[in-house]
Amino acid sequence: MALIIRNALDIYYKINNVYDDVRVRDMLLLSNPFKPVTLLAVYLYFVLNWGPKYMEKRKPMKLDNIIKCYNLLQVAVCSYITIKGFYHTFGQGYSLICEPVDYSLNYHPVQLTKVAHYYFLTKVVDLFDTVFFVLKKKQSHVSFLHVYHHAGMVMLAWIGLKYVSGGHSAFMGVLNSFVHVIMYFYYYLTSVDNKYKQSFWKKYITQLQMIQFGLMALHWFTLIIAPDCGYPKWFSFFMLPQNFFIFILFYDFYRKTYFKKTEVNNKLDCNHNAAVEDSRNISEVPLTKHAETGSN
Repeated sequence: MALIIRNALDIYYKINNVYDDVRVRDMLLLSNPFKPVTLLAVYLYFVLNWGPKYMEKRKPMKLDNIIKCYNLLQVAVCSYITIKGFYHTFGQGYSLICEPVDYSLNYHPVQLTKVAHYYFLTKVVDLFDTVFFVLKKKQSHVSFLHVYHHAGMVMLAWIGLKYVSGGHSAFMGVLNSFVHVIMYFYYYLTSVDNKYKQSFWKKYITQLQMIQFGLMALHWFTLIIAPDCGYPKWFSFFMLPQNFFIFILFYDFYRKTYFKKTEVNNKLDCNHNAAVEDSRNISEVPLTKHAETGSN
């Protein structure tokens, strides 16, 4: 038993202190995996258990001003990550086919690790999306897709930053941050005026998210078939099915939300047209009989 514990501790030490990126060890929440795991455990317990029970007999909290500031902050930070990330990747000859991880202490690789850390922290801050739903008593919004996506992104971003900061995975951070700029700007508009909730934005933003995950899946697939370039392929085998799974969940949400709504609207239109046709036929029948009677 003592030997098993010793081997387990030895494996943990190597994973956490030998195979990791030494440049990120001192960054917030990056020293060991227990920090993000504990954070997510608290998050899940609050949004799925304690939070709903606490709010059960209370009125929804008024968080309008807080949410407006939150959305604007997200837009600003994600814009910064998009611009800086683009500069330190594509601005330096980034390859979409296969980009190695530069573990050196040169300027651009180090700056890219800092941007990646900001990206990881935004995934942590994203957890407040669910917290707001709970406090506003919108528990129906706390779906499996929503919770799985937010919790999963925290761990994926942590793993990527801890072991393969930069390189091929940088494309995911830049693209995802750009999508979040648009998404949180839309959320800000809806927090200002409810009319935007019914706008075409909502549907197209969901489409944009699906396109995003499709591009990410393609990006990880190219790494698998590309010759070895210095980026570990194991991360691609981990990320590719994850992106496909998220894409399927988003597509299922899109289908249920918009396809069924279209079917219902078409059915209502058909029923309406049929009702109009019936009423027209009813109004025409007496006139026809009257005309026939008059002709006799």
